[in-house]
Amino acid sequence: MSNSPKVQEVAQQILDAFKAGTVPAALAQVFIRHKNNADCPAARWSWRNQLAAAIAGHYDARGFRQWQQVGRNVRKGERAFYILGPCMVKDKDAQQNDEEPAFRLVGFTAIPVFGYGQTEGETLPGHEEEDAFIDSLPLVAVARAWNLSVATFNAEGGNRLGSYNSSSIALGVENLSTWTHELLHAADDRRGALTRCAGQDLGNEVVAEFGGAILLEALGCSVESDRGGAYQYIQSYAQQAKRDVLSVCTELLDRACAAVALILTTADQLQQDHKAA
Repeated sequence: MSNSPKVQEVAQQILDAFKAGTVPAALAQVFIRHKNNADCPAARWSWRNQLAAAIAGHYDARGFRQWQQVGRNVRKGERAFYILGPCMVKDKDAQQNDEEPAFRLVGFTAIPVFGYGQTEGETLPGHEEEDAFIDSLPLVAVARAWNLSVATFNAEGGNRLGSYNSSSIALGVENLSTWTHELLHAADDRRGALTRCAGQDLGNEVVAEFGGAILLEALGCSVESDRGGAYQYIQSYAQQAKRDVLSVCTELLDRACAAVALILTTADQLQQDHKAA
């Protein structure tokens, strides 16, 4: 399945559907909802710090030693993100006689924390479903072979459904189209074709969305590929650039197919290695 002719054939079928206008309505997004965990420190953070965690792709994040205290360890090579903690000092002027010491805020300090998906060890209550969901994702072994951590976050009410960076993929919805979109970003990056820039790039987004649909179709997931959603997504970026959907997809066809082929080839190699072991 990883050979380029087959991938090209599937890609052309999708392009033909786009051209003919025979794409269904976009699938509804199924948001990931986490069970409340009273022992999760992030649940008591300020909304600003919770937002920082969500942007980093995590809903449960803790300091290095906090993870050790619950039987988990930060994986080697993981990079922390930072939240703000208050700096308090004793306020002698406000203290009255034998009263408890009074404190006043003098500023904030950056505190390094890591998300659940950046750790390994004992599964914590409330995370069982998350672990099972991630393990069930098609081709998740490819992401792990590329040393990418995979985590989930609360996307409802936000403006992003998933995210990718050089060390992780985070998902806020259960839709496989979002998963493959982010995995395509990773493959595009691994090929050295991903454009580094602030904000969203037309080429990056079209390759990820178009390539994600190609990948799912190649795997036989014709419903999950969400052609309607892919078309709407690509159309929104094409309109911003005052481009035509078909011309943009055609221009980026080879790049998208190459990223898909890399994922499938890697998956095949992992399977062969497993059989040989």
